[in-house]
Amino acid sequence: MCETTSSSLPRAMISRSALAAGASAAVRAGGRVADLRRDAWGHGVLAVAQAVTAAGAERVLVDASGEVEALRLERIEGIMTGVPDIDPHLLYGLPRDGGDALIARPAMRLTGRVLSTKRLRVGDAVSYGYAYRATAETTVALVTGGYAQGIVRALGNRAHVEVGHVARRIVGRVAMDVCVVDLEGDDAEVGTEVTYFGGEGPARQAIMRWAAVTGMGAAELATVAGAHAVRGWEA
Repeated sequence: MCETTSSSLPRAMISRSALAAGASAAVRAGGRVADLRRDAWGHGVLAVAQAVTAAGAERVLVDASGEVEALRLERIEGIMTGVPDIDPHLLYGLPRDGGDALIARPAMRLTGRVLSTKRLRVGDAVSYGYAYRATAETTVALVTGGYAQGIVRALGNRAHVEVGHVARRIVGRVAMDVCVVDLEGDDAEVGTEVTYFGGEGPARQAIMRWAAVTGMGAAELATVAGAHAVRGWEA
């Protein structure tokens, strides 16, 4: 069984610049109350509250009285009832349900890392039930992140991740804490970062593919993944 310490978990990297730009765009588009429920859709209540109020929002809608109190210490008004009217898709950089393009730069980049690699011969199989067999000699990577962390099972053999600025396919069934990625004959060092969605490279719009494959909304996918990841920050 794979370890489940924080070092084995995916990381939800939140871009300070993307969050600030999204908050400004969302407030300019109209509204005064931002939806920060579910830990700001997996992005972190405090940081998003600071960004959106700095951009001009008056209040933020949250889930718990403890969050209201914590925000009060930051001189931010949190409420637990009411209707948010700031566009969350602009704020978080997520596509609208059924949309075919992002309307803002993603604030979250979900990442994993390479745990190990393995050479496959023609006919070799990987993961539960051997749902994938190599049709040519290749190298695969075992990557942190599985269905327990929001990497939905349905993505196996149907979605890509970004490894070294190149899109690589998830192959076989997604396991509880890991998945397997086909490096197509290339190699990757242990510890190499893998991007599931977000950022500026090939995985930038990958969450839209996730939504199409799973039937879930992009907001739901980001919220679940962000809630089960270790949060970090980047420019």
